[in-house]
Amino acid sequence: MGIVEALILGFVQGLTEFLPVSSSGHLEIAKELLGISEQEQNLLMTVVLHAATALSTIVIFRKDITQIFAGLFQFKWNEEAKFSVKIIISMIPGAIVGLFFEEEIEALFGGQILLVGSMLLLTGLLLFLADKAKKTDKKVSMFNAVLIGISQAIAILPGISRSGATISTSVLLGVDREKAARFSFLMVVPLILGKMAKDVLSGHLSAQTSNILPLVFGFIAAFITGLVACKWMIRLVKKSQLKYFAYYCFAVGIISIASQLV
Repeated sequence: MGIVEALILGFVQGLTEFLPVSSSGHLEIAKELLGISEQEQNLLMTVVLHAATALSTIVIFRKDITQIFAGLFQFKWNEEAKFSVKIIISMIPGAIVGLFFEEEIEALFGGQILLVGSMLLLTGLLLFLADKAKKTDKKVSMFNAVLIGISQAIAILPGISRSGATISTSVLLGVDREKAARFSFLMVVPLILGKMAKDVLSGHLSAQTSNILPLVFGFIAAFITGLVACKWMIRLVKKSQLKYFAYYCFAVGIISIASQLV
């Protein structure tokens, strides 16, 4: 993998991790178009790109994260402590799927463009329905955290947008749009870091398996693009403009399916 390919993948990851159009699905499509097939190199690059978007999330929400930790260390049942518990609850479904169904999930990646296209259509439908939601003024409850967590677990499938699924689920449950976006982005950081740690500790990764420069350029591209995309997405959710991403998912999904059937 060269620097140009790494920059493209970094840009795709940074943009689509936050915009509701499926980062995993777009990465699979990008790899297919770029002709990238080295499995170990792909895994190492994927870990690096996810590290970049996790860091961009931490930078954007650094005040929120600081408040959460401050509340926890005070050992008081305040709003920050309650929010932390909700984040932990939301992680459970995704963690269960990731731990017990890892091989089955990995089998769905690697050029499964037909599946990606189908799941993009589902993502588009979710976004379209969420954009039509009228009453969105609630906070995230404990029960809502469970349902949002289940949607995040389902979004492990390539082609289903994680942010699209979790934000759409939140909005359809009546959660305030800005709170929905904030919760969606914060809830994924522990899972990303956990998955990265698992991949690194598995022993399947080695820096010697890939040129370091593509990894560096990919990381920088994903980090910078992620910063911009995260802020942009929060504004778009508040303005109820998810339908435009729904149309995009419909278009890309149909093209992806057609490319495999023709």
